[in-house]
Amino acid sequence: MATVVAEMSMSLDGFIADRSDEVGPLFDWYGNGPVELTWPGSPMVSHVSEASAGYLREALAGVGALVAGRRLFDHTRGWGGSHPLGVPVFVLTHTTPEGWPRDDAPFTFVTDGVESAVAQAKAVAGDKTVAVASPNVAQQCLNAGLLDGIGVDLVPVLLGDGIRFFDHLSHAPVALEGPRVIEGTGVTHLYYRVKSP
Repeated sequence: MATVVAEMSMSLDGFIADRSDEVGPLFDWYGNGPVELTWPGSPMVSHVSEASAGYLREALAGVGALVAGRRLFDHTRGWGGSHPLGVPVFVLTHTTPEGWPRDDAPFTFVTDGVESAVAQAKAVAGDKTVAVASPNVAQQCLNAGLLDGIGVDLVPVLLGDGIRFFDHLSHAPVALEGPRVIEGTGVTHLYYRVKSP
């Protein structure tokens, strides 16, 4: 059965983007190393440290589906029609955007809640991971007891303000197990398992 994991690059003070959804220095680690890594669903290439490359290769190979929010979908302009992970994407939204769905794109728009989006993604992912790619959706998953793991790519920067990874939690504190720690260059990869309530 698929596991559901939210992973994002985060500043030391807990932000995953500024107020304009720009990641700025939080993604610098994707280009600060000697190891070339091609993303499975696009020609996009990152250059990361050896440690980060090993971590990313394992993580990317394990993803079978993605759940994202409408805000992220709109901000990325639907990733140009194909997400860099190359997997089916389930977009949690109140309304389907104009011009969608399209036969040539791997997006399913889910209008009946986070539980439905995760269930549909798990059905497609099989034994692989369902990645959660929006902080708001990650928070909804935590509140609904749907999240199995949390990955934090901790970047040594203080943003001071912005969009928090963890906000609006209705059942805090949330107990975690771990972390598994991998030291990259300009980033520390942390993985925690969410304890069952």
